[in-house]
Amino acid sequence: MALPLTLQSQRRGFMPPPSELSSMSLLKALLDLAHEVVGFPKPRACQRRNAYTITRRIKVLSLLFEEIRDNRWVALPPSALLCLKEMYVMLQRTRYLMEECKEGSSVWLLMQTEDLSAQFHRLTQDLATTLDVMPLKLMDVSDEVREQLELLHRQARRAGTSLDPTEERLRNDVLAVLEEFEKKVTPDAGKLRRIFDSLEIKDARACRREIQLLEDEIRNQSSSGAEGTVSMINSLIGFMRYCKCVLFGVTEMEAEELEKKSKPGISSQDSENCANLHVPDDFKCPISLDLMRDPVIVATGQTYDRVSITRWIEEGHSTCPKSGQKLLHTNLTPNNALRSLIARWCEQQNISFDKPEKSARNTTLESITTTKAALEATKMTAAFLVEKLGTGSPEVKKQVAYELRLLAKCGMDNRACIAEAGAVPLLLPLLSSDDPKSQENAVTALLNLSIYEANKARIVECGCLDPIIRVLKEGRSMVARENAAATLFSLSVIDEYKQIIGEREDAIPALVDLLGKGTARGKRDAATALFNLSIFRGNDVKAVAAGAVPLLVNCLTDDRPCLLDDALAVLAVLARRDEGLVEIRKTSALPRLVDLLRSASSSRGKENAISVLVALCRKGGNDTVNEVTAFPSLVPSMYTLLTTGTPRAKRKARALFRLLQRRESPAAILHSIIASTTANTFTTLR
Repeated sequence: MALPLTLQSQRRGFMPPPSELSSMSLLKALLDLAHEVVGFPKPRACQRRNAYTITRRIKVLSLLFEEIRDNRWVALPPSALLCLKEMYVMLQRTRYLMEECKEGSSVWLLMQTEDLSAQFHRLTQDLATTLDVMPLKLMDVSDEVREQLELLHRQARRAGTSLDPTEERLRNDVLAVLEEFEKKVTPDAGKLRRIFDSLEIKDARACRREIQLLEDEIRNQSSSGAEGTVSMINSLIGFMRYCKCVLFGVTEMEAEELEKKSKPGISSQDSENCANLHVPDDFKCPISLDLMRDPVIVATGQTYDRVSITRWIEEGHSTCPKSGQKLLHTNLTPNNALRSLIARWCEQQNISFDKPEKSARNTTLESITTTKAALEATKMTAAFLVEKLGTGSPEVKKQVAYELRLLAKCGMDNRACIAEAGAVPLLLPLLSSDDPKSQENAVTALLNLSIYEANKARIVECGCLDPIIRVLKEGRSMVARENAAATLFSLSVIDEYKQIIGEREDAIPALVDLLGKGTARGKRDAATALFNLSIFRGNDVKAVAAGAVPLLVNCLTDDRPCLLDDALAVLAVLARRDEGLVEIRKTSALPRLVDLLRSASSSRGKENAISVLVALCRKGGNDTVNEVTAFPSLVPSMYTLLTTGTPRAKRKARALFRLLQRRESPAAILHSIIASTTANTFTTLR
């Protein structure tokens, strides 16, 4: 009977101890595991009774393990060893279940109370099955321990599934509240308070932790295609958000402190420490040049930090940033060996290094379909917050703006509900606030709201554009300025708004100023906004006049592929105008542009680099053509683009070849290709 139990355990993903393990080593492992389970903190709110019962039974088993260990001169029969190995697997499963009940979302565990109780019952049944065949008479066990085991055996054999009536009632109360949301009925605050007290959710921080756990769970469930489960969790997230605002509100410092503590990887203080240390090159992400906290391997075998490479792929790139090779797939494999080395180095340098956050597993919260209960809960939450935003004190308004900022961060339905509740005009005064955090929260909330297409018109028509530009120009924090630039980028997706924004006297100069003085993120925000705006004729000339070209050329030497690509894209747009070409020729861009035909890590970057070169050669005359042809790598790089480049890059490469042929014969060009290829071959051989 033990063999089927082992196979069942393996199917569950729990493996027995190695077969070569000695009996004494097995007993030590059993005792360690039993003591770990017995000493494990009990669940906070759900499955307390079942956790207590299984713990009490394992205490009895530990007496058996101790007695066998002490009788080390008695050889165990093979059947006894097999039973002990089954108990090892059962203890593993118990530990896993106890961890789930302790670390998971309380409200989600409550919804699963029947399934969890059934899992505890299966553990008890498996224990009884193992004790059925345990050869106690052959194991020289004392009468006292044998009696306790026989009593345990009878209890386990008689035990049924144990459902806690209190948990059942609490679960029904939560389901009743979700039903009230669906019917657009505002739940009684006293009832909500009783539910949260029973779940031991005492403050806004605990509530926010619940929301984070539910969001993690919804990602995990989405990857398995469990649509019904995802819908339920989605409803619970709406329920928790509403209750957090109504029951606890939030203090911004609490929320930020929680975010800092829950954010994995390296703290801001540790980042400063890293800046003063020599970080090994192998530990740096090739994209961000920062110390990697979650290194992953892409299809080409290169390693990047998960956050950086995920953003790179989401932006539409299909090549490896470092090698330029096409990615055959976008799966990311954790580089655990490198991560261990980084963690060890951080420990030696007294830098904290936590576990990486769970990945989205190819699913984001944006793609989850909102349930009716979640939607109505979000509407009530938005209405509650907007009412506070309109009537609260300056401190309350700052806190509410922060809540709206978080709520609008994910989900189009959230953004629609917030705007429909009237948040946009009430956020407008905070853009001029003397308090840096109030201003930052307001502009970031508007940025998140602007992602929803219908909200763009609301933001512009409410008169937010000029205040956003003022924040961009002279915001009270760099984060506020960066997010103002990102908001302009989001709004400029609408062609009509490209013109309206460009007509504002300070808009483009403020973006250019951020391009020169901002952080790496700020420069990217400025570059992407300038790209969108410069597509509209007239805005490109304004960008040139504001001094964008030399700053963009400076970005071409940046080691961050994303910023380099953005700068090239803007230069390609500005090069369509004579004013832009004149300014580009004044810089030292030409050698770098030629080099980027070969070294740019993305097809988009190479495409824009050759676009700028073609424009320069067409307008620059013989002097420019002569200067370009002087670079030995030019023709081979063009030849590569003709064979492997994007359709636009191929067109531009052919155009540049035609320009060169006016100065040089085709035979000379072919000779240049052969000579360069031969030289590269010999260099490789050496």
